Amino acid sequence: MPGSGKEEFVKVARELGFEVIRMGDLVREEAKKRGLHMDDQSVGGLANEEREKHGPGIWAVRALPKLGEQRIIIDGIRGIAEIEIYKKAFPTNLFVVSIEASRNIRYERIMRRRRKDATLTKEQFDERDEREKGWGIDQAMADADIVVINEGTLEEFRKEAERVLQEILRM
Repeated sequence: MPGSGKEEFVKVARELGFEVIRMGDLVREEAKKRGLHMDDQSVGGLANEEREKHGPGIWAVRALPKLGEQRIIIDGIRGIAEIEIYKKAFPTNLFVVSIEASRNIRYERIMRRRRKDATLTKEQFDERDEREKGWGIDQAMADADIVVINEGTLEEFRKEAERVLQEILRM
């Protein structure tokens, strides 16, 4: 979910030599190409519109050509349809990691980071959560191979992220 710690997980992954593809970047790039305003409503609306028009896995389909043969972290999967597309592409080497934190902690983090497309009010935050749940993120999280709880300090989370990534490398 937004604000759970995916960005920090990605930073640790990069430090360990993983290539990173960010699903949200694909959506933001498309929004920019279309000249849309870079706020949550516009960017999230585009993501939703494309899922409705082309199917729930469209962003995974669009990400596939960008994926190499290296160790890759795909940041921001939002539903089972995307996972299924990646499972077909990587039948033996796909590990789904769910990074989870409470609603209040996630909201505080989003308020601190102040990204252009971030939600600004609790109401907008809740609307974003509901939109993403509508895409199936709850099911994707429930079906994850590994769950990382991110409720502590940044240092604790980074250590846990490194431990999980090293474990995946050994698999």
